[in-house]
Amino acid sequence: MVKNIFFRLMHWETWHYLVKYVPIMPVWGWYCLQARSLWFFTPSNPGITFGGFEGEGKSEMYNQLPPGSYPRSLFIEPATPFDLLEIQVFAQGFSYPFAVKPDVGMMGFMFRRINNRDEFQHYHAIMPVAYYLQELITYPLEVSVFYYRFPNSDNGTITGFLKKEFLEVVGDGRSTLLQLILHYPRVQFRLEEMKSKHADKLNDILPEGEIHVLSHALNLSRGGRLVSLESQKDAELTAVFDQLSRYSKTFFYGRYDIKCRSIACLKRGEHFSILEYNGCGAEPHHIYGNGNNLLQAYAIVLHHWEVLYQISRHNHRQGIRYWGFKRGWQFLKAARAHFKMLKKLDHEFPVT
Repeated sequence: MVKNIFFRLMHWETWHYLVKYVPIMPVWGWYCLQARSLWFFTPSNPGITFGGFEGEGKSEMYNQLPPGSYPRSLFIEPATPFDLLEIQVFAQGFSYPFAVKPDVGMMGFMFRRINNRDEFQHYHAIMPVAYYLQELITYPLEVSVFYYRFPNSDNGTITGFLKKEFLEVVGDGRSTLLQLILHYPRVQFRLEEMKSKHADKLNDILPEGEIHVLSHALNLSRGGRLVSLESQKDAELTAVFDQLSRYSKTFFYGRYDIKCRSIACLKRGEHFSILEYNGCGAEPHHIYGNGNNLLQAYAIVLHHWEVLYQISRHNHRQGIRYWGFKRGWQFLKAARAHFKMLKKLDHEFPVT
């Protein structure tokens, strides 16, 4: 217990987001006052509900991306009978394994790899909300790109470029999965979650060298590790995201999560697939992946908030109105209830 407390004190990135952000929240409040709106950010990405701050559907994102730039997908309603759904899935050319995730999701909750019919039927039976079934993208590299572009400019800026690594353990031929988990520092703050998700495998002994993925979601909040690719940022990479941003004329501020064959391929605009576009609610993850101290992280966040305010103000002046207080409050309240439900399901649903 004492060791965990000391570790948290020395690693600000493990603190609860409220503890991290409270010291700079007056700046956010100042932007609200200047805009005379609590939801000053809503015009930032006009084609996404709430500017993509929270609670937007993935269908909105996919509808505004170039064809072929995101995984082949099938939108599924939870009320669809499973037998009929299975026919539709295979008629569309999908086969096991594939990925599933909620249309309105957050932090990787209920993102799963589905390997067979039993897993699919279980997932469909337990999911009370609409979700996407997608081809499993097998490119070896997943990266996070934070990009913004001012609406009156054709060219934008990449502020963050990171590689994501799975939360995983490697077998030694002697230890059980539980023993490997207990001795893995990156799992120390989510032990109960891991025990619940991998309950049926905890006593299995992993062969030497075998990799067992503890979480298929590469989000930082789900245990993913971020590795800086700062040195790889250049004009060639920015040009790719300029083109993506201009396609729908509505993406101005946010973070792309992408799988690709290699960095070189991504820079050529080929062999990549956009898994997510996180709008104005996206955290600039490079505050974590570049070895920043807390003050350096604050400087990065404050710069992004200023950019967000300027983009939103520009779009507001072009006729894209700020959301009213009541509309925004009701939407945010519903989104929080939705995510609370997904989080509970995620903790109970096994990882395969």
